Amino acid sequence: MQRAVILSACKVSAQMSRYIQKGDYIVACDAGYRNAEILGVTPDLIVGDFDSAPQPDTRGDMVVLPHVKDDTDTHYAARWLLEQGAKQVTLLGALGGARMEHTLANIATGLHLARAGVEVLLADERSELHYLLPGRSLTLQRGDWMYLSLFPIDGSLTGVSMSGVFYPLSDATLTPDYPLGVSNEFTEPSAVLSCTGGSGLVVLTRADG
Repeated sequence: MQRAVILSACKVSAQMSRYIQKGDYIVACDAGYRNAEILGVTPDLIVGDFDSAPQPDTRGDMVVLPHVKDDTDTHYAARWLLEQGAKQVTLLGALGGARMEHTLANIATGLHLARAGVEVLLADERSELHYLLPGRSLTLQRGDWMYLSLFPIDGSLTGVSMSGVFYPLSDATLTPDYPLGVSNEFTEPSAVLSCTGGSGLVVLTRADG
């Protein structure tokens, strides 16, 4: 398995189908199967404890999880995809919604995948989230993005370098208690980021975001 898409429960628009490619393995988590309908795809696998939506009728594969468990439904799906050897995972329907703790949990799940060597992307209609880890430079295309923000997410982010942006950095340290990396801007067709220690969350935002 090369590419996979996890569909979580936050409602998406049909336009988000641009993130899905032919041949992607689709995992719907609990109420995420409703997003599969919106995006015009059929899940290859549905997982969940179905506490936020009725258990669907399906002829496809399904894993019914217990209500009392350590994993969220999305994290279970992520671990399962790791076991299958997925190299790229996109999470849709994982940001926003009525419960902030679910968004934070999904960001943590993305970090779990990234640390396992997976190329991870979380996206909603206005933004994309990527992960910056030591020894893996990250090149991001400007496209129609205007703002690029970088946040440390597990302590200090050290040895940070950024080029192709209005506020370049070289061997900088970012700390969780001071948002130095917020709302930078592209000045070149692409920006290149790297770090030597810690873990970073990169947020791309459109000009109208």
